[in-house]
Amino acid sequence: MRYFETRFLEEANEFISELDSKSIKKIFYNIDLAEQTNDPKLLKKLQNDIWELRTKFAGLQIRLLAFWDKTDNKRTLVVATHGFIKKVDKVPVGEIERAMKLREKYFNSK
Repeated sequence: MRYFETRFLEEANEFISELDSKSIKKIFYNIDLAEQTNDPKLLKKLQNDIWELRTKFAGLQIRLLAFWDKTDNKRTLVVATHGFIKKVDKVPVGEIERAMKLREKYFNSK
């Protein structure tokens, strides 16, 4: 059973496309696992309806910020806004603000 489906905005796709193939494979493996298990180690709430899809691979903390879209009664979507390599313990405020702007733009254009 899948709890949700994941969709990617253009900026998330661009970020992923710049990574090496093993990192990309690990990200999609983790997303697939998160969709089936809803594991908080893989999908964690940050703040203001922004969540992070978490992947740890080859010493990197790869993060895709995301939000939920439950406007379609048939399916629940998690929409990945963009990604970055996390270098400090906390997710930088600027990354969260960027995700919030992309979320707002997404719902305004729906």
